[in-house]
Amino acid sequence: MPAQRNGFSLIEVMVSLVILTVGLIGIFNLHIISKRGSFESFQQTQASYYANDMINRMKLNPSQLANYAGTYSGTPTEPSPNCTTATCNSGEMLAWDLYEWRASFNGADEVVGTQNVGGLDTATACVIVNNNTVNVIMSWKGIRETSDAGNNEDCGTANDRRRLYSVETVII
Repeated sequence: MPAQRNGFSLIEVMVSLVILTVGLIGIFNLHIISKRGSFESFQQTQASYYANDMINRMKLNPSQLANYAGTYSGTPTEPSPNCTTATCNSGEMLAWDLYEWRASFNGADEVVGTQNVGGLDTATACVIVNNNTVNVIMSWKGIRETSDAGNNEDCGTANDRRRLYSVETVII
């Protein structure tokens, strides 16, 4: 009488390892997609912060409202005087506001060694002032390709990774 065998065969073990591997690959890919989505969301939150920061700066200096208008990108040069340590008039405050704002969205608030690591990737900001109506548009490069939805927005370079965030308000 043959002995009854209990346990797993080599084929059963191999099949279970294949199933486990496919499941782990799926979980790993889901993790990568989740990290990308989280980063895109973080960038949009940052763009919202920068746009609202400029609006608040403009509210504190309404006599210079029209002079805030423009397109801003690249590394800014520090104006003189430094309004954090000196008393400034409204024109000097305008220059200081624009400097601090540009430095912030270009990553100068977070530095590792000499490298700016904060801010938005390839950021461009546009401030449009029409009487008391202000529109602040933040444009930056995302990590995933999408359709460029900025058909009516002429801020930043149009491409398949461009992201736009726009805030419009009235400043009295």
